[in-house]
Amino acid sequence: MSDEQRPDDQAPDQQPEEPTQPLAGWRAAEPADRSSAQPDGRPYGADAATDGMLAGPPPHRSADGEPPHQPHGGPGPEQGAPTVPLQHPGPGWFGPGPGPYPPRPMYAAPPPRARRLPLWVWPAVACLALVVGVLGGLAGGALQDELASQRGTNDNGLGGVRTRAAAPLDAENGSVAAVAQALLPSTVQIVAEVDGRAGGATGSGFVLDRDGHIVTNNHVVAPAAEDDGVITVIDQAGQRLDAKVVGRSPVYDLAVLSVDGAGGLEPAALGASQALNVGESVVAFGAPLGLSQTVTSGIVSALNRPVTTSGESDDESSYINAVQTDAAINPGNSGGPLVNLSGEVVGVNSAIATTGGATRDSGNIGVGFAIPIEQVRTTVDQILRTGRAEYPVIGAQVRTGAEPDSDGATITEVMPDTPAARAGLEADDVIVAVDDLPVSDGIALIVAIRTHLPGETVEMAVVRDGEERVVEVELDGKVG
Repeated sequence: MSDEQRPDDQAPDQQPEEPTQPLAGWRAAEPADRSSAQPDGRPYGADAATDGMLAGPPPHRSADGEPPHQPHGGPGPEQGAPTVPLQHPGPGWFGPGPGPYPPRPMYAAPPPRARRLPLWVWPAVACLALVVGVLGGLAGGALQDELASQRGTNDNGLGGVRTRAAAPLDAENGSVAAVAQALLPSTVQIVAEVDGRAGGATGSGFVLDRDGHIVTNNHVVAPAAEDDGVITVIDQAGQRLDAKVVGRSPVYDLAVLSVDGAGGLEPAALGASQALNVGESVVAFGAPLGLSQTVTSGIVSALNRPVTTSGESDDESSYINAVQTDAAINPGNSGGPLVNLSGEVVGVNSAIATTGGATRDSGNIGVGFAIPIEQVRTTVDQILRTGRAEYPVIGAQVRTGAEPDSDGATITEVMPDTPAARAGLEADDVIVAVDDLPVSDGIALIVAIRTHLPGETVEMAVVRDGEERVVEVELDGKVG
């Protein structure tokens, strides 16, 4: 026991016990020749291997009954303890030397006491833990919001689903009957709940791929999507399949549904509306007035026709650079495919013109409009990737009413820090062309802009104070 462990007032007759086992950290080592002696004539004692640590002799009781000698912190000469000169024949142990004590086994020195931490450390650690916790919570919330906002079904969009690439028919066949046979298996009827009433809305759609995705109009499923209503898809055989909304775009009036058990559905091939010619034959499919698997035919009456369908707000109004056709389209045809004679979808039937009154009070008059398939591809690709779609904006308000004395779109307001403001556009500027395509009014301008993607740069011909100039505008994006 060291002085730090032994009380100073220990009774003289209270002697420490002799160790009966070697102390931890040493072992006795015998010389090779036990009969040999040290140079001073004394026999060799047992040396201790200490692995390079500073060591000293273990406690023992001297012959005269004195307290045990302590190599570290023991009593000095003034207390009557003998002084032993230290020699260092090798690292970590004491060699023999003069004195009354024979060489002793070595033992490891006690480990140093651990230093106490300053008192300010613990409040600092607590504050750091609090900050890390708060930052972790914010990061986790942001990640959850990001994941919640990305509700698409395929990270690769249209490139990651199994669509039909080849046209089913030869364009020269000229047979509407052949087109009907090829496309009816790909056309579906859609029944959606409205205000808790099953079947409150009916429409049409077509099969996009072999993964169970259906394309239709947003206005067909919007009430059910907003109220978590039931949406049912009915195929050519009359099989009813439950559907859920993957994503929808009020601005482009498009929606993508997903159904389970769609292994028997045949995808439709996608074509190109830009390859159409006015006067070319087209075929419309759908369920007008609830009459499923209806086929009508006609021609392309016009291309790039600016059309708008008003919603409750500007973000819900649909602006279509439409394919116009005289094929009979009625309520219930919405979302169905418009097809060329090769059996390829070139548009999505979306709106009809009427002679007045509500759409339900007036049927087909030979003026129907379809969303071009190029816009369908872009919007569907965005929805499949993220569950939502973006449309381009310039950050300016334009006059959309009748402008008999104007040849172009008149800007009424430019918002600060927007593409329009950065391009130098001002109120009362008149935009007469976008990328060399003439613009007749505000609706035509909006439609022309929305045929592009956010981030693209377009050229606009602008008339200000009677002078025409060309400005470049980099389009911004907005979800809708």
